[in-house]
Amino acid sequence: MPTRRDFLMQGAAITAALALPKRLYAATSEFQSLDARTASVQLAPEGYPKTEIWGYGGAMPGPQMRLQQGARLQRRFMNALPQASTVHWHGVRIDNAMDGVAGLTQPAVEPGQSFDYDFIAPDAGTYWYHAHNRSTEQVARGLYGALIVEESEPPDLDREEVLILDDWLLDPEMAQIVPDFTSRHDRGHAGRRGNFIATNGRHDLSLEVRQHERLRLRLVNAANARIFVLSLHGMEGWTVALDGMPLPRPEPLAEALILGPGQRADLIVDVTAAPEETAHLVRLDDQEAASQVAFTVTGKASTTLPGCTGRAATQSGDGGDRPR
Repeated sequence: MPTRRDFLMQGAAITAALALPKRLYAATSEFQSLDARTASVQLAPEGYPKTEIWGYGGAMPGPQMRLQQGARLQRRFMNALPQASTVHWHGVRIDNAMDGVAGLTQPAVEPGQSFDYDFIAPDAGTYWYHAHNRSTEQVARGLYGALIVEESEPPDLDREEVLILDDWLLDPEMAQIVPDFTSRHDRGHAGRRGNFIATNGRHDLSLEVRQHERLRLRLVNAANARIFVLSLHGMEGWTVALDGMPLPRPEPLAEALILGPGQRADLIVDVTAAPEETAHLVRLDDQEAASQVAFTVTGKASTTLPGCTGRAATQSGDGGDRPR
């Protein structure tokens, strides 16, 4: 008769055999690397020194990640920073173990160490990833990027643009990040607000578009404390999603879109400006308007493609050409 020891040994062998494929999978699965390191970028206008930042892949913003709804994302976070850090996948519904909140869902990843993030993205939408240890400093130094989960049936568009809005607190002479991240003044007032505003790391971002072109603008507010108040000039637009979640119906952007820190919004816009004009995503600062992003209109989009039954064939201006 088998003894209790024999039974336990046999059970251990079965357990090991069942676990073996999982271990082999983990060993052979290829995780793409996502390294965080210091870098120098031309953030301020030409003529100023480059700004020392912390960036994923040494870039700012970090690499844009795209995957289909329901697909798996695997990234090996490599920390080459002078501080411990993690990666948080902002807005994505995932297991706590993969959520990247230092001290709560995982220990912070020390300099020179790594951590494997592995999860399924269940919902389509606009998300972003960013540091989640000493976030006030690390995000303000540039540790963020866009995460786009694509729907299986996208809306009828010509193209889309991902726009990450941010502000930076820079020394006005040397264009370096002001290193006081524990300012009592900031904590007692509106938070750390920058004196230099950028989109995708550019203070003068300009994109070429065509009249009647339809775009999806995926907006992300990566600022520490700034609330962006946005409107459109030379474009007609609708808000179709907020924080990754689609709205029940498109809402016309008649006045202003308010985007708080960490928030995301999806806009569908039709370019109404004429060729050789410039449309704008407008930022309102203390009742003064400034261009957040310029859209240079280079020509007209085709509206009469032979055999076309979609959006491009319905540019009649009768109200039928609305987001759907």
